[in-house]
This record gives sequence, C-alpha cells and structure tokens, in this order.
Amino acid sequence: MSARWRSAACLSLLALLAVVTTLAWQRFTAKPIAQAQRQWHEQQWLTVLPPGSYDNQPLQTALALADTSLRHSRLLAGYRATLAGSPTAILLHNRFQGYGGAIEMVIAINTQGRLVGMRVLEQQESPGLGDQLADPARQWLDQFIGRAQKNTPEQAWAIKRDQGAFDQLAGATVTSRAVIAAIQDALRYFDDHRPALLGEARP
Repeated sequence: MSARWRSAACLSLLALLAVVTTLAWQRFTAKPIAQAQRQWHEQQWLTVLPPGSYDNQPLQTALALADTSLRHSRLLAGYRATLAGSPTAILLHNRFQGYGGAIEMVIAINTQGRLVGMRVLEQQESPGLGDQLADPARQWLDQFIGRAQKNTPEQAWAIKRDQGAFDQLAGATVTSRAVIAAIQDALRYFDDHRPALLGEARP
C-alpha cells in the first residue's frame, strides 16, 4: 500500500472516529440537556404562582380548552395548580399581537378570579421596550396583581391616557394596550369557563 493510500486510510479512520465520538456524546448528553431545558421552562412558568400555593406539577398535564380564540388574543394552553388535591390557580398561556410582533404570556388566576402573577415568555418588541416588558425586575406587570373582572370596572381596563386605571410602558402605547386587552381576555375566559378549568361539576 502506497504512502498516499495509507494517509487517506488514516484520515478516513480519524473522520469515522470523530463522527462516532460526536454521536455518542450527543446521545450521552441528550437526556441531561432535555431535563435542564424542561427545568428552565418550568422555572419560567411557575414563577407566576405564589410560593407554597401548589404541590403538584401543573405543567405535566394540559387542560382541554374550548373557545380559544378570544377578543384580542388566542389561548395556547391551560394548566391547573393544586394544593392537597384542591385547585389553587389556573395558568393560561396566550398569544397576542404587540407593536413589533407576537407576544406570549403566562397568566395565573386564582380560584376567586384574581390575577396572582404574569410573565412574558416570548416577545419581539424593540430591545428597550422588550426589557421593560419581559424583565420581572421592571415590575410593570405587578400593577395588575389582585385585579379581577369583578373588582375592576370595564372602563378601567385601559391605560391612564385613555381614562383607564393603568400606567403604560414608557413610549409603548400600542404594546401597553395590547397587554391590558390580553390580560382582560384571560380573566373573562376564566370567569366564563370556571367550572371546567377548576374541575368542578356543573350544578
């Protein structure tokens, strides 16, 4: 065998070993990576629930949702948090149009129909606006905590410049209006579908 063929054979063998090693490494690390991604996903979602308010794994089983096309948004999924077997909150995952593109949120509503937490999961707004909206430390969404359809008049579901009750994101009138409308959509949906969401039997 000539030196050229020996070199080619060695290179082919090395390439084969590299491919086998890469595939083996991917297979070995796939499960830990998937588990880490799942844990990160759960952490993002479950921060909207008050600590100690649930002892199940809410995201393990999605609820069957009906009538998911709402006035200003679309529901993508729903989940039930429970404590000692009793419902404590419903998580609603919705999507709606912001100024720069689609926005996805998870909204937590307790059994009395009050908002207990919200978080932006995905958004396509400009970097400055996106930071204001998605970063929990900015606390803009905190002004909605405790609100419900029953304790907030219809006309209050608007920014203050529209004679409503809520502050807007700085320089983001369109996005602020869209978020408020989507939050109200979620509250309406909860009120309209409460028995099914909480697993209660209808009278």
